[in-house]
Amino acid sequence: MNIDTFFDHLWQDYISMTPQAEAIANALIAQGETVKNDHVAFRTFNIGPIQLKQLEPFILDMGYQRYEPYQFPSKKLDAFGYIPPSPDMPRIFLSELRVEELTDSAQAIIYRLVDQINPDDVDDASIFWRGPLWAVPSYEDYEQLASESDYAAWLSLIGLRCNHFTINVNALNGINDIEQMNQLIEELGFSINEAGGRVKGSPSVLLEQGSTKASFQPFTFADGKRHDVTTCYYEFAKRYLDEDGNFYQGFVAASADKIFESTDRRGN
Repeated sequence: MNIDTFFDHLWQDYISMTPQAEAIANALIAQGETVKNDHVAFRTFNIGPIQLKQLEPFILDMGYQRYEPYQFPSKKLDAFGYIPPSPDMPRIFLSELRVEELTDSAQAIIYRLVDQINPDDVDDASIFWRGPLWAVPSYEDYEQLASESDYAAWLSLIGLRCNHFTINVNALNGINDIEQMNQLIEELGFSINEAGGRVKGSPSVLLEQGSTKASFQPFTFADGKRHDVTTCYYEFAKRYLDEDGNFYQGFVAASADKIFESTDRRGN
């Protein structure tokens, strides 16, 4: 699939779940800025036809290259970063949950979801904006997952779709750092994820990041119960030059660990 087509589809699906992102992007454009995307991220389970190793070929087929592995022990996650065929294109971050590290009851819920997937439906890059490939869980199952892993609960409802786009702060003219972005976000009436600090990372690790708290949408569960749930969020990143004079291409695990919490229910 053409990379531009891929990201166009992603953006349209993403803003349908994250209206704050479109409002923030439009506010920047109204100030004369050109909004460029630093990276997007996806979540999945490490079982069935949607595990990372089976989704990765769709990314590689667009010319991306696997860059670095990352681990998040407390969140039971593994991940890889992928760099694009051209430096002006967005990076991709793909993570998966180590399902076997959850309790037997949580594992059973996830297996009931994943067992519903028709492997033939996992056939091209559109998998990344098609949402859940299973029936809506009950609110009880969602609560059980959330008690162990906000990541698992989120994925059970939202599916494989992009959980965030990321504003490339380096490409902005009137905003020079993450705290300036934080202030703009708050002036627009949106909240900042302050887990791990308002600015995550530092020039010493070559990457600084910030993010909003996720949007909410009302959701009807399989048992008919209706609740507001977190959907997706908007991130912003500033990269620094490495010793070779190139912008750092990877991610910082300690910062990403806290960025994940942008979708946590307790933090929203």
